Amino acid sequence: MSFFISDAVAQGAAAPQGGGLQSLIFLAVLFAVFYFLLIRPQAKRAKEHKKMVAALEKGDEVVTSGGILGKVTKVTDDFVTVEAAEGIELTLQRHAVASLMPKGTIKSL
Repeated sequence: MSFFISDAVAQGAAAPQGGGLQSLIFLAVLFAVFYFLLIRPQAKRAKEHKKMVAALEKGDEVVTSGGILGKVTKVTDDFVTVEAAEGIELTLQRHAVASLMPKGTIKSL
């Protein structure tokens, strides 16, 4: 059976190289990279989206997370009514609005 499994051989009783300080510095650098490349930009985008959704008002032209372009006709605390086409109104949750479009976007299409 020793053909498939090699025998474990003790290698001198040398102390581990590098110590704990190097691994601590490595973890701190790794966390800093994750923070500046992943966590901070995502939090910034979430804050901007929350601010945009809170500022929605009647007459704004928006794109929903489903890709529907329309004009806001009614705004309540939790919901927004969007007119997607003439006579077609959709009631959506406020956070379903993905982005705010410049005025006149609908007419240019």
